[in-house]
Amino acid sequence: MLPADVPLSHLGPSVLLLLQLLLPPASAFFPNIWSLLAAPGSITHQDLTEEAALNVTLQLFLEQPPPGRPPLRLEDFLGRTLLADDLFAAYFGPGSPSRRFRAALGEVSRANAAQDFLPTSKNDPDLHFDAERLGQGRTRLVEALRETVAAARALDYTLARQRLGAALHALQDFYSHSNWVELGRQQPHPHLLWPRQELRSLAQVDNPTCSDCEELSCPGNLLTFTLLTSGYFGTHPPKPPGKCSHGGHFDQSSSQPPRGGINKDSTSPGFSPHHMLHLQAAKLALLASIQAFNLLRSRLGDSGFSRLLDITPASSLSFVLDTTGSMGEEINAAKIQARHIVEQRRGTPMEPTHYVLVPFHDPGFGPVFTTSDPDHFWQQLNEMHALGGGDEPEMCLSALELALLHTPPLSDIFVFTDASPKDAFLTNRVESLTQERRCRVTFLVTEDPSRAQGRARREVLSPLRFEPYEAVALASGGEVIFTEDQYIQDVAAIAGDSIADLVTLPLESRVVVAERPLVFRVDGLLQKVTVRIHGEVSSFWIRNPAGVFQGQEEGEGPLGHTRRFGRFWMMSVNDPPQSGTWEIQVTAKGTPRVRVQAQTSLDFLFHFGIPMEDGPHPGLYPLTQPVAGLQTQLLVEVTGLGSRGNPGGPLPHFSHVVLRGVPQGAELGQVPLEPRGPPERGLFSASLPPTLLSTSVPFSLELVGQDGAGRGLHRAAPQPCAVVPVLLELSGPPGFLAPGTTAPLSLRIASFSGPQDLYLRTSAKPSFALTSNLSRVHLEQNESAWGRLWLEVPDTAASDSTVMVTVTAKDGEASTMPPTHAFLRLLVRAPAPQDQLPAPAYSTDSVLNTSSPASHLSTSVTQGGAWGGLLGNPWWTTFVGMLLLLSLGPW
Repeated sequence: MLPADVPLSHLGPSVLLLLQLLLPPASAFFPNIWSLLAAPGSITHQDLTEEAALNVTLQLFLEQPPPGRPPLRLEDFLGRTLLADDLFAAYFGPGSPSRRFRAALGEVSRANAAQDFLPTSKNDPDLHFDAERLGQGRTRLVEALRETVAAARALDYTLARQRLGAALHALQDFYSHSNWVELGRQQPHPHLLWPRQELRSLAQVDNPTCSDCEELSCPGNLLTFTLLTSGYFGTHPPKPPGKCSHGGHFDQSSSQPPRGGINKDSTSPGFSPHHMLHLQAAKLALLASIQAFNLLRSRLGDSGFSRLLDITPASSLSFVLDTTGSMGEEINAAKIQARHIVEQRRGTPMEPTHYVLVPFHDPGFGPVFTTSDPDHFWQQLNEMHALGGGDEPEMCLSALELALLHTPPLSDIFVFTDASPKDAFLTNRVESLTQERRCRVTFLVTEDPSRAQGRARREVLSPLRFEPYEAVALASGGEVIFTEDQYIQDVAAIAGDSIADLVTLPLESRVVVAERPLVFRVDGLLQKVTVRIHGEVSSFWIRNPAGVFQGQEEGEGPLGHTRRFGRFWMMSVNDPPQSGTWEIQVTAKGTPRVRVQAQTSLDFLFHFGIPMEDGPHPGLYPLTQPVAGLQTQLLVEVTGLGSRGNPGGPLPHFSHVVLRGVPQGAELGQVPLEPRGPPERGLFSASLPPTLLSTSVPFSLELVGQDGAGRGLHRAAPQPCAVVPVLLELSGPPGFLAPGTTAPLSLRIASFSGPQDLYLRTSAKPSFALTSNLSRVHLEQNESAWGRLWLEVPDTAASDSTVMVTVTAKDGEASTMPPTHAFLRLLVRAPAPQDQLPAPAYSTDSVLNTSSPASHLSTSVTQGGAWGGLLGNPWWTTFVGMLLLLSLGPW
């Protein structure tokens, strides 16, 4: 093995295949896409993070040829901008969706950018290599990487991505905030990622480092010396005499002699006195980020690393099963469907990467079983039987909440039951959790009147008892399907097909109205279109753009094949479907449900953000949902542009987003989209109208544009959104929770839309003791309150288990406003000797009796949606870095 300080230029072609950077005269390290408004042409933390991840992903693809497909060739990617869509199409096959991979990169990038915005991290010099705290910064950096590995081995990939983002932020800041570049270094620091190596030649408190500079640009303010230093920022800690400042308009220390600063964060001298050296800092930060990704790959193995970044087009598979005595047919249907999915997709790119199984009955639920081995999942599922507990209702939502905590984002969860929920009080919380996780929930409910004597009712139950399922399905973009025992296997098979990457096509009218057809549009990028109708249907017909009709008769017809299973109808449209406007007319008793789905790689991710323009690091603070009264941006990332069927032709163009009320479908407005960055990245932003931000009505997003030939394109977000009344920020301590300790948590709650009387509730899963000094608060407009919580971790808490802390804010007892939730995910881990290597092998299975994954900061508006990629830097082309894993160190 080569020593850690071997120059990159000395590495042979088998180790360093290519380093190709085509850079302009200037670039930058601000947080994300929004930062480019303050310093155009800059490289952001987001750029560095995602470009490094793409390069290591390409390296993995080159070293692990795809089964059944020709190996990738490096020369095919030279001179081209690396795009996730292109990588996936080359490795997994044309049309393979990169949506989950790009969402995972978005999680890492947002966690990285958040370090500049969160109150617990933005002013901590150890997390940014400021104030000459270089040794402390290296310690925190290595701790964050260790935590990334530990969380990934505990199968908590959400937390792992958050810790990875924090680690990469600090690593990249080192090259912008220290004088490593000014010392003439051409390679990343050889010891920064390896804690057994001492950081040497550090400036001491009595070593002057800077001279006075009264200009914005300070190219010569560093004194001549060979010691490593970094700038002081603000007033904490105070800058000693003779020391360098970070610099820029917002740095109070830079007005104290010696004035000026040394940061290389941006192209703007108003923010970065050493802006002229930003290019060199960016190069080294990128190389160091690739090193960090490669170290993680070596620690986790290719499979674990792929799971960390969701390098797969496949979804996960999660089942929540009612195991009471009346559920024999449903459990059997779940087994058959799971077996079908596993066998049909085994060995293909669409084979599920993660399996979750949660049983429930009354009064219990769980444990949760998670694995990445399909045979282990099948074995566990096959051991489940319907036993006892035959009365209604059951603990369904508790089990679903447990499944959500362990299911990766952008996954499907199937719930099999014949009972209403006993724990309906969890409805709002589970709704919020589905949106935080971006998971779609489908309920398969069997109601057989002939079985009424066998299914006991302990009380007279309301006909509205299934409304909590309807609410959760609506919030998650899923559905509730009522069927009978004899049809459950067929209906489950149809529902199970939706774990492929299907999009739901928007209907112009969401509600069936007599004599008025429903309208949907089909474009040339859709295939495998299905129309599903559920309810007491007496007749229906479907008409294509050419005027060809097909009625409800089962079997083959001019448009496709129709099947019926009791109250459930499905027509599979013949491929290729005709492009244009289609119509559906339904005659039914009550309100039937109509859903049109299709397979396509062209889709979009989205999230929201608050512009932060009045600080040293302008950017966009990410939100899961908009907050009432806050100026909010919508960020859209179109996926699948590289699989549009005509790679050499013009790209699709997207003009605006339609906002519709849920569930009625009334149009609330349209917002124009503004492109951000190169067109091939598919990144757009839009300002949400103030009228929308003053309402509590849920709304959906529909992306509208045209393909390269000018034909219409229409995509709908799978889940609705809602404006939450207040901003909740819940943060925990750095590192992990140790058994037998009490962890302090901090809570911030802010109102931007007027007076609020709020009641606060807290909970933890598993049921660790949790206390708070804040249970009720009154806030005026633009007012915040802070609170403290204390989580007691018992001595018996299992290492590598997870804890979910939830804070709920409700506006008065009689308010119609929905509550706001903040979720904080934390990992319990027994402390290990610092010089001990983590075990290289880890189990892919786990059975837990309590809740799941964790994060270091959560708000009602963080962790959701996804956007990433190279933003506004068309010069940044292929950089394929095949870096040797030098001295792997103890973490």
